[in-house]
Amino acid sequence: MKKLSAIVITFLLSLTTTFAAGEKETGHLLIYAGLMEDHAIAAVKEFEKETGIKTEFVRMSSGETLARIRAEKDNMTASVWFGGPIDAFVAANEENLIEPYISPVAKDIPDKFKDPNGIWTGIYVGYLGFVGNKEVLKEIGAEMPKSWADLLKPEYKGEIVTAHPGSSGTAFTMLATIVQLKGEKDGMAYMQKLNEQVRQYTKSGTAPGRMVGLGETAVGITFLHDAIKYRKEGYEDIIISAPEEGTGFEIGGVAILKNGPDQVSAKKFVDWALSKKAQELGQTVGSFQFLTNQTANAPEDVKEIAGTKLIDYNFEWAGKNRKDLLDKFSTATKTTAPTK
Repeated sequence: MKKLSAIVITFLLSLTTTFAAGEKETGHLLIYAGLMEDHAIAAVKEFEKETGIKTEFVRMSSGETLARIRAEKDNMTASVWFGGPIDAFVAANEENLIEPYISPVAKDIPDKFKDPNGIWTGIYVGYLGFVGNKEVLKEIGAEMPKSWADLLKPEYKGEIVTAHPGSSGTAFTMLATIVQLKGEKDGMAYMQKLNEQVRQYTKSGTAPGRMVGLGETAVGITFLHDAIKYRKEGYEDIIISAPEEGTGFEIGGVAILKNGPDQVSAKKFVDWALSKKAQELGQTVGSFQFLTNQTANAPEDVKEIAGTKLIDYNFEWAGKNRKDLLDKFSTATKTTAPTK
């Protein structure tokens, strides 16, 4: 009888960690984070405090995350993808790497900021633009660029830093923006000309802002909220502008990874990440994006860029054509994504 009771108890315990839909709960959550490291640290710390779920993260750019989950598709290590442009989430879903989930908290997120099938849900919005160092610009006798066309001027040759679209979601947003603005043929011709102006391709999309702030180069292409963050951190020579032709933008997303080891905790994290409290947390560590939760208060700093002219950026098209665009970019520029 005791032996039978032990078997029953063991079976019942197993039901607490494996659910009808095949979901598992380990009590230990690993996240692949695409947002700034200090933002990820704050989020993980607060989520763990509120839920008691042991949570860790690995910070990677979007291209790195996509490559990692492709490699791990048969033995997924992480359960959540948190932050970074949703173009890459769309690309991942094309390869069946995302587990759909419609959170009850998503009712507070407008439809334009979430996938109707729960593939991804937006947590913030960021605008693409230019970051400049006013002292370096003065030294080279150049004005702050105000358009995509300006970047091709002779005075900026060797003075522009941008991430590589093969590794960075920020830079892929730039590539997809140019192609959507100009068409594929003219867009790739532009990227080829821009390549001749570029001093360095970085792995991460946040790096150009810091390099410009340090005075290592005159101009960077980045998300404007990252440039604002660096300026507030003490890089006082930073100035920003947005291209007058119009610019692309990111919806930073959160999603559950297919076959991740803790699907139950992953859902709890997504619910938390969409909440007013979680979205407002970013600004306490210098993340100054627009927020997607209608009840959340966006940081005051976004008012500076609220009038930016945006294109009708097509995330689905960008995500589904990611590989083709990257292949054509590499051919046009004869470059590969940096690994460091």
